[in-house]
Amino acid sequence: MNQSTLTTTALTVLRVVAGFLFAAHGWQKFNEFTIAGTQAAFSKMGVPAAEAVAPVIATLELVGGVALILGVLTRVFSALLALNMLGAFFLVHAPAGVFATNGGFELVLLLAAAGLAVALTGAGRLSVDRALFGRPGSKLSVLA
Repeated sequence: MNQSTLTTTALTVLRVVAGFLFAAHGWQKFNEFTIAGTQAAFSKMGVPAAEAVAPVIATLELVGGVALILGVLTRVFSALLALNMLGAFFLVHAPAGVFATNGGFELVLLLAAAGLAVALTGAGRLSVDRALFGRPGSKLSVLA
């Protein structure tokens, strides 16, 4: 395999796996925890405006995760998801240390890094963004 093929494969794997994990967490907030339960948990964790923030975060994670899997508006969603994880890092997980078993930040930091990496690189060749916006000279090529 040449470098371009390896890069395309690596970026696609990162985008799809991160998207799956974000979508799973959003789905969990809607279906397992419920929005009311997520609001209560966010309040208990000290998240500001938890009543308003919980449904927004659940929707961002679910819709943004699916968008990453498909490669739709990838730079926008991955940047928003990275910011979401940085918020979780600073507001909730940093004081607990590294390890997730103690409520730590290992997962949120990794997801933030994945979101940032995909925001910086774009969706890659195997994406809806590339099919829609990847034509040479397209004014929206920055989305591809």
